[in-house]
Amino acid sequence: MRRVKLTALVAAVCMQFSLYAQNPIIQTHFTPDPAPIVHKGTVYVYTGDDIPGYDFYNMTKWRVFSSTDMVNWRDYGSPISLESFEWARDRGWAAQCIERDGKFYWYICAQTTANDMAIGVAVSDSPTGPFKDALGKPLITTGAWSTIDPTVHIDDDGQAYMYWGNGSLFYVKLNKDMVSYAGAIVEVPQSVESFGGIRQPKGTSETNSQAVQPKDTYIEGPWLYKKNNQYYQMFAGMSKGAESLSYSISNSPTGPWKYQGKIMTDQPTNSFTNHGGIIDFKGKSYLFYHTGLLPGGGSYGRATAIEEFNYNPDGSIPLITMSKKGVQPVAILNPYSRTEAETIAWAEKCTTRQDEKVGVYVTDIRTGGHIKVRSVDFGSTSPKIFTATLAAGLDGGILEVHVDSLKGPTLASINVPRTGGWDSWKTLNKNIDVKVTGVHDLYFVFKSHNIISGRKLFNFDHWVFKQ
Repeated sequence: MRRVKLTALVAAVCMQFSLYAQNPIIQTHFTPDPAPIVHKGTVYVYTGDDIPGYDFYNMTKWRVFSSTDMVNWRDYGSPISLESFEWARDRGWAAQCIERDGKFYWYICAQTTANDMAIGVAVSDSPTGPFKDALGKPLITTGAWSTIDPTVHIDDDGQAYMYWGNGSLFYVKLNKDMVSYAGAIVEVPQSVESFGGIRQPKGTSETNSQAVQPKDTYIEGPWLYKKNNQYYQMFAGMSKGAESLSYSISNSPTGPWKYQGKIMTDQPTNSFTNHGGIIDFKGKSYLFYHTGLLPGGGSYGRATAIEEFNYNPDGSIPLITMSKKGVQPVAILNPYSRTEAETIAWAEKCTTRQDEKVGVYVTDIRTGGHIKVRSVDFGSTSPKIFTATLAAGLDGGILEVHVDSLKGPTLASINVPRTGGWDSWKTLNKNIDVKVTGVHDLYFVFKSHNIISGRKLFNFDHWVFKQ
């Protein structure tokens, strides 16, 4: 056997790709408005689903992904869509999911058949679904277009709060059942002290606007959470020509709020909007946000990105700069357990799809594409067999597995045959004659038998190494 060693050259190539290819964290779909939660040692992020190519936010579904290491994200597809809510008509915008007593409540906003925006809720016994409309009607409806972007927090005493709003900020106290609320809808007063300023009315003259221009103002996208007995209200605020991420704090979940400043501003996100979420995971703090930096993206084609940060000693949040390198892994991936092919750190020239037979799988695989999986630990004993489950309606192509870079040592090369159809799955094995131990990044590289072929090659469901 040949042994794989991380030479200086290979390590340099590995580092180059690792630094470049991590943000946005999902490349197979457009994933705006990330809303992360931590549940039993796993991070789940709930996103929208932009449809680029139109000058508006034409979302019709929501997506969910998970990770235990912050770099390899498993795609669970779209457990809910506008079709899940009989009262919804269009515009499925930002949403957030939260767990209570073993059930998961996914709060969404959508245009109703009455032609306003409303907030609804879907429920599931699992963070990845299946979800169903909990009420058969909206939870919050006000007849206004500002009823968008719900965020939910359950306080230490068990009381749950839901905030929302565009231009204005509102909240209600949710009942313990999480699908009803008690009391009236409360509008949060806004001022320079609370949110950095007051939004200028439409039609304000440029001269007056400059004269009273606030340093910030609440626009939309609230994110409520608690840390060290302090309540944080992050929101999309005002920046130069685009939204910033800003925040206020309070000693109470209902305020009064005290403006603290901007978290992310004046960054080359290629998106007018920004929408964020903050979590702690395995002793580290993370900001989730979105950019328009995927190919074909922009303000109407946005994708989730992540940055790690450290709170200041006084609990304040520093100014955070977006990066291409993103975050580093906080755990390892076990190659000897079945791994879904849609568990991805970086992907090019492929996407994912779901069906009732196998769930989510990788498809639209093209020559020159690849999937990168980070921080794979082979341990001290080298694997002997690589196994992959694939399907092809035509002569499939070649699946190569490389170590540490796209052109690194080849662990396995599988000729994918015609399996009998794009949904006719076949498990293929390949003996490994290269010895590999320790932690490495893996690259699943897609090639065609015909170098000039641009057609779809094969579908890819899952893989595993065997000793």
